[in-house]
Parts: sequence; C-alpha cells; structure tokens
Amino acid sequence: MNKNDQQFIAQKIRTQYMEKTPSELDALRELDAKVKRPANVFAYVFGSISAVVMGAGMSLVMTDIGATVGIASPLVPGIIIGVLGLGMALLTYPIYKGILNSRKDKYGAEILQLSDKIINK
Repeated sequence: MNKNDQQFIAQKIRTQYMEKTPSELDALRELDAKVKRPANVFAYVFGSISAVVMGAGMSLVMTDIGATVGIASPLVPGIIIGVLGLGMALLTYPIYKGILNSRKDKYGAEILQLSDKIINK
C-alpha cells in the first residue's frame, strides 16, 4: 500500500468516530422518512395479513385440513375466506396511496421549503 491509500483508509476510519453535526439534508431525510414510513409499515403488515387470510382459504379448499378442523364441507367457507383475503390484498395499494398522499399533504410544504433552502445555497 502506498502512502495515499493509507491516508485514505485512515481518514475513512477517522470519520466514523467523529461527532456528526446535524445538517439540513439530514432534516430533509428525516422528514421524507416521516412521510413514507407509516404508509410502508401499513402496506407490509396489511399485505402480509391478507396473504395469510387468502392462503388459509385456499388451504381449506385444496387440502383436507377442513375435515381435520371439523368442517364438514370446507369448500364454501374456503372460497369465502380466500376471496376475503384477495379483496384485502387488492385494497392494500389504494389504502397505501391514501396514507402516503395524506402524509405528503401534511408535510409537503415543509419538505419543499427545506429542499429549496438546500438547493438554492
């Protein structure tokens, strides 16, 4: 390793231990995360739950698990549960967009003001 490489690596390691002062860009990133995080959490959780509900309905229809549970004719309940899960899955994206748009409306002016401040420096 030459001297320049050693200095670069030393500087890179040194920056990890320096105290970081918050900047306007950090504040902008936090605001952006504040807008997107609730919508993303909802989409992941609700989408996963709807997939499990749809899978439960499918397994009632396609396997003998209904007889094991004690359902005499699992076809109709399985179809109803599967369609319910499918409907939930289809609703995930519109609800996600609604949450995201409401958060954008709430924080949009602040984000635009801060981003203009950073861009026009």
